[in-house]
Amino acid sequence: MRISHEAIYQALYIQHRGALERKFVGCLRRGRALRIPRARAQAKAWAHVSDAVMITKRPAEVEDRGVPGHWEGDLIIGLNRSAIGTLVERSTRFTSLVHLPRQKGYGLVQRTKNGPALAGYGAIAMANALKDTMKPLPARLRRSLTWDRGKELSDHARFTSETGVKVFFAAPRSPWQRGTNENTNGLLRQYFPKGTDLSRWTAQEIQAVAHTLNNRPRKTLAWKTPTEALNEYLKSGQ
Repeated sequence: MRISHEAIYQALYIQHRGALERKFVGCLRRGRALRIPRARAQAKAWAHVSDAVMITKRPAEVEDRGVPGHWEGDLIIGLNRSAIGTLVERSTRFTSLVHLPRQKGYGLVQRTKNGPALAGYGAIAMANALKDTMKPLPARLRRSLTWDRGKELSDHARFTSETGVKVFFAAPRSPWQRGTNENTNGLLRQYFPKGTDLSRWTAQEIQAVAHTLNNRPRKTLAWKTPTEALNEYLKSGQ
């Protein structure tokens, strides 16, 4: 009779429901109390990021902020898997906030393995919410979007095809590549403190916060507000 070492490990972990008792952990070569499935260990962390959508492929005009329509985005995360999407236009610093309500059934049913994400910022829900936020904008304000490497935007190809907004991803652990967005997220924490459930705020309430930021004079804009800077661009007809 032959049996693989994998079968032995699986039997031990199943017996203790996924985690070994403390006295057994020392007997393992790596001392891990939790079993990591092989499929998860072999999965690529950033499988949705290819060379074609790296920030290095972004148009050169994005860097000098001379042409509006290039955005930076990310999530601010709260308790219980709650989140709000943040979008900042690089040239005018105009901010749009994306409401990400939890999906139907969240907290009511036990989620099945590999089932749909119900927290509100799964790949499909995130792409749809971004599309609803950006598609009403004029085409010249929908040039590109630079995002963190989060898997919430792994459906970026469909988002681009439906909105025309090209998506680029920052390098790992390089928040300065989205510095405008990082700075704005810091300002937003005055209204949405860390350690709170962000789902408590309605879409109307988060838009009121965005309105406040967009009517706040900025030194970098010669003390104009982001709203004024955006309106000047739209009226210019460039």
